[in-house]
Amino acid sequence: MTFLRQPTRAGVRDAAAKVAAILPPTPLFVAEVHGTPVAFKAECLQPMGAFKLRGAWHRLTAIAAEDRARGVVAFSSGNHAQGVAWAARRLSMPSVIVMPSDAPKVKRDATLAMGAELVDYDRKTESREKIAAHLAHARGAVLVPSFDDAWIIEGQGSAGVEAAAQADATGFGPITRVVSPCGGGGLAAGLALALPDAAIVTVEPEGWDDMARSLDAGWIEPVRDDPPPTACDSLQTMRVSERTFEVLARRDALGVAVSEAEVRAAQRWAASRLRLVVEPGGAVALAAMLAGRVAPMSGTLVLLSGGNTDLADYARVLAEEAPAALAATS
Repeated sequence: MTFLRQPTRAGVRDAAAKVAAILPPTPLFVAEVHGTPVAFKAECLQPMGAFKLRGAWHRLTAIAAEDRARGVVAFSSGNHAQGVAWAARRLSMPSVIVMPSDAPKVKRDATLAMGAELVDYDRKTESREKIAAHLAHARGAVLVPSFDDAWIIEGQGSAGVEAAAQADATGFGPITRVVSPCGGGGLAAGLALALPDAAIVTVEPEGWDDMARSLDAGWIEPVRDDPPPTACDSLQTMRVSERTFEVLARRDALGVAVSEAEVRAAQRWAASRLRLVVEPGGAVALAAMLAGRVAPMSGTLVLLSGGNTDLADYARVLAEEAPAALAATS
C-alpha cells in the first residue's frame, strides 16, 4: 500500500521557516468592521499576487535535486499556476501548467511571463487532474496539485504562523478565529494546522459552497450540477479533497457562502479602507464579515488571499454603487 503523507503542524513550521528565508512577511493590517478591530493578512501583496507561492515553494524545495531537471506539472486557473511558475523559475526548474481556457488573461499572461508552459483545457468537458497526471507521467515530472497535497497545505499554513507573530508583535493579541477564502481548502486547512487554538471559518461563493455543505453533512459533497457563474475564478473547485476536508472537519470548522454583490462590495471596501487591490476570490472572507454572515469578534484574522484581477473588471467593480445596507458597513 502506498503511504500518503499527511500535513502536520511541524510541517507548517518548516514551511514558514523556508518562506521566511526568501521573503519578508506580508503586511498585517488592522481595521474596524462594525466597530470591532479585525486583522487582515494581505497575501495579495505577495510577489506573484497571492498566497499560493507558499505551498509551491514548500513543495518544490522538497523535490530531490537530482529530480528537479524533469520539472513539475500543475493545474490551476491562475494563482497556483503563478505560485508554481514563480518557485520553479527561482529553482531553475521547468514547469507545465494545465489551465482552463477561460482563465483570466491577467493570470495567463503572468504565468507565461514567469517561464511556464501552458496547456489549455475546458472546465466543463475535461478533467484537469487527468490531463496533468498524464503529462507528469509522460515527462517524468512531479505532479503538484493545487490543494490535495501535504506540502501544499503546510506551505499555505505558513501565512498563519506569520500572522500570529505579527499579531503578538503589534499588540493585536492572540488570534482566536480565522476567516479564510476556500476553494479546495488548502489554505483553510493549513491555517487550521498553524493556529490550533483558533476557530476556523471557510468562505466560498454561493453555488460553489461544497466545503460548507461537506462540513455540515459530515462527508464530502461535490458542487451541485450547473453551478452559477462567479467572478471568483480561483475558488471554482468542483470537489474538495479528503485531506483538506479531514483537517477542517476535525477542527469543527464552519462554512459560509457569499453573493457576487457582497464580493464586489468587499473589493471596494478593501480599496477604500486598506488601499489594497483584492481579486474576487481573495475578497470572499472579507465579504462574509461585511455582510454579517460572520459576526465580528475580537481576535479575528481575515485572509485577503489574492490580488490578481483584470484591471478593466476591477475598474467596473470600483465604479459600481454599493447598496445602502452594505455601504453602511464602511
